Amino acid sequence: MLVDGYNIIHAWDELRELMEDVSLESARVKLIDTLSNYKGVQKATIIVVFDAYLVKGNPGSVSKYHNIYVVYTKEAETADHYIERVVTSMPKHYRVRVATTDGLEQIIISGQGAVRMSAKELHNQVHQAETELRRSTSKTDRLKTICSPIIWMRKPSIGWRIYDGRSKENRGFI
Repeated sequence: MLVDGYNIIHAWDELRELMEDVSLESARVKLIDTLSNYKGVQKATIIVVFDAYLVKGNPGSVSKYHNIYVVYTKEAETADHYIERVVTSMPKHYRVRVATTDGLEQIIISGQGAVRMSAKELHNQVHQAETELRRSTSKTDRLKTICSPIIWMRKPSIGWRIYDGRSKENRGFI
């Protein structure tokens, strides 16, 4: 999945507000962290692309941030152009998704075989994955709390028994 970073920042309310109230850097970090968390439940490679085309002499960069890739385009290269170049270079049997709200970009990448994803669709998928992860984590935590003090132990004279360390009267084999 390729994500047009600044495009998503401007499309998601919470990131746009963070950019306006704090800084663009804070919004960028929040998006990268959010996508990194999303990658924890997604099997696809995630590449978030930020425009750096106005930075004089910028050679561009690609770095790995936890489990995703972060790209800053080189001077005179937009995120759209970078995304189009990557989509074009990918073998046709790969299923490439591109998250952007740029209508022209969506048409171009669709014509090159990629699947478009709106900023809203990405937002919904990310938050649905977060909700499911929280729900499954809380169930696991509850099970650990309920079951962790109970241990199967073997006493040679009587065989396997459950040891319950929770109750004072049952300090030992049940």
